Amino acid sequence: MGLEINECYRDFQAFQVLQDKCKKYLYYHVTLTMTDGDTLDGIIENVDGDYVDILVGEDVMEKENENDVQRQYHGYKRPRRFRRFRRRSLPISNLAALSLLAYPYIAQPPYPYYPYYQY
Repeated sequence: MGLEINECYRDFQAFQVLQDKCKKYLYYHVTLTMTDGDTLDGIIENVDGDYVDILVGEDVMEKENENDVQRQYHGYKRPRRFRRFRRRSLPISNLAALSLLAYPYIAQPPYPYYPYYQY
């Protein structure tokens, strides 16, 4: 009765639902929405008790060094861009929502394939 008055049981059910969802989406690229409104995308690596380990992606640009030979694209120098994943451990209690990252799906190719004939 005490749990129902303080609504702790409802919070525990929501926690269990999020924990089960994290276990279901293990090794998937997901979008996480935190209780403070922040959103981040990453790959769920491990679910351990009250915490979830996530590989969060960040964009990194290569520093320009004039001594190094840089690649030239159509006459201008373009710095290299990398995506690095860092491991973060977040408490499940800070999660508000969890969903799979939506990748574009094309049902049909954008143009018909060229028919190849054998001669």
